[in-house]
Amino acid sequence: MTAPERPGHSPGVRPRLGVVQETLLIPLYGRAVEHAGPDPALTDPRAVELVEAIDHDFARFDGLPSLTGAVLRTLLFDHWTRDFLDRHPTGTVVEVGTGLNTRFERTDNGRARWFDLDLPDVIALRRAFFADTPRRTTLAASVTEDGWLAEIAHHAGGPHLFTAEAVLPFLDEAQVRDLLRRLSGRLPGALLALDTNTPGLVAAQDEHDALSRVEARLRWGCADIEVVTDWVPGSRVLASHTLTSLPQPVHDALPARHRAMLADLARRRLPAVEEYRMHLVQLP
Repeated sequence: MTAPERPGHSPGVRPRLGVVQETLLIPLYGRAVEHAGPDPALTDPRAVELVEAIDHDFARFDGLPSLTGAVLRTLLFDHWTRDFLDRHPTGTVVEVGTGLNTRFERTDNGRARWFDLDLPDVIALRRAFFADTPRRTTLAASVTEDGWLAEIAHHAGGPHLFTAEAVLPFLDEAQVRDLLRRLSGRLPGALLALDTNTPGLVAAQDEHDALSRVEARLRWGCADIEVVTDWVPGSRVLASHTLTSLPQPVHDALPARHRAMLADLARRRLPAVEEYRMHLVQLP
């Protein structure tokens, strides 16, 4: 199923994005398609509106299994965000590499402080659809820079949850290591939600259904997330999941067709599924 087409009288907003930044359109389209389908696992009318408003050939992603995978990943990151806000209603959430994510619209509790961080070209596109509010601030910067982190530390109290969904694998390992150390140094005790691919998956990315259709290349391969405890002593891996081992509340809330698909994938144990993981890390 494809997302609804734009009205004929609207030319649409044409995204002008860098190679890596363009990948934000894949999870956006996945959420829109999921919302528009029968018995959706995720409700996201805003994603449908964005797809309708953007002048892009989304049809090249039609039918890709990775669209569903992106939705399941988003559901897990949403789960972690809601859990964080249940525990810390006035805490701060920082979307690292926010793209055109709509997590705020899905999980906001009316009290949290929220930051959406991405590169300037992404933020220019994002500002066509999202406006800042007293509780929600957009930051145009590279995650490898330090100024944005200083701004968050200055303007928002903790605790802090950083969500980096489909972002860090596009960095070098040294950049990821430096980011974790800077987060811990500036905002001790912060939580970080992230995803990783094994070195084998990075080496085979040209065979990936979605990555083979874009120019962006994965750079960081992580064989074991426990490496972060060496990078940042005192850090702890609180959770680590594959798509076939989602937390029970997330799995049980899925429509029957999604649960059946995951059961089949669990039996087949495909490297492309089992070597991709999502983690929640507590920094010291």
